Amino acid sequence: MYAQQTASTSPTGKQQAAHRVWKRIMKSKSLYLLGLPGILFFIVFKYLPMWGIIIAFQDYSPFQGLLQSPWVGFKHFERLFAHPDFFMLLRNTMAINVLNLVFFFPLPILLSMLLNEVSHQFFKRVVQSIIYLPHFLSWVIIAGICFLMLSKGEGIVNKLLEAVGIGKIDFLTNPDLFWGLLTVQSIWKEAGWGTVIFLAAIAGIDPQLYEAAKMDGASRLRQAWHVTLPAIRSVIIILLILRIGHIMDVGFEQVFLMMNGAVSEVAEVFDTYVYRLGIRQGQFSFTTAVGLFKSVIGLILVILSNRLAKRFGEEGVY
Repeated sequence: MYAQQTASTSPTGKQQAAHRVWKRIMKSKSLYLLGLPGILFFIVFKYLPMWGIIIAFQDYSPFQGLLQSPWVGFKHFERLFAHPDFFMLLRNTMAINVLNLVFFFPLPILLSMLLNEVSHQFFKRVVQSIIYLPHFLSWVIIAGICFLMLSKGEGIVNKLLEAVGIGKIDFLTNPDLFWGLLTVQSIWKEAGWGTVIFLAAIAGIDPQLYEAAKMDGASRLRQAWHVTLPAIRSVIIILLILRIGHIMDVGFEQVFLMMNGAVSEVAEVFDTYVYRLGIRQGQFSFTTAVGLFKSVIGLILVILSNRLAKRFGEEGVY
């Protein structure tokens, strides 16, 4: 009888685990409160909207709502893969992102390593401010600057080319130059801002490693190659994995502002396609299927690249 009463009043394993978790939370409550705005952001703007994914499997009607719209299964996905524009959209999206991955991603690493070598603090801060500034300009301003500088009629670049005898170039209406133009824009706008994380990682390197390298006779270049790069390698790998996960996201605003009829064959990407059919034509279910396809591909790429990183001995994202 006593044993039964003791068993009924003693806490169960689940209760003990819950108590330990709650005790750990209260012990670090300041840190959890600090992270609360970020947690709420992801819950409200990332997880709750995932309920709308079911639109991709319906013939959604705003009048019938999510629960009453007819279920059609994979009809919209079949339409997407059978559409004659699908491979064009995939080609353009992948090409722009691969160019950014190859030419844009390494530049913040190189810039941060170069800035780390600058000993004059005032000059270093001035350079940082100059290369950070374009990040705070909107794509509308960036596109306006490009139109003013690169237009064939009144653009200053074409006027200079004409003055030196090269002749004018159709920068804005030449399909062969469009992908490169977007890549150069991204580099100019975001390369400086991308150095923030790498500079923070470099600042955390133990100075004794550089002292040991100097004692071994290593030059500044050797120190950068054998000390700095290995020390920030984990940060590079993590950012590369996250970048690969966004390989299907070009960025709607930049492409939309730079696109025109002459380059539409190489400029139309999934983001602009979703805007044109989803927002302007009201094909909500079909464009939700397009967005879900992009998200699934991004998730698969993150998982595969993370496993590949772990296979080579890196920490990865998770």
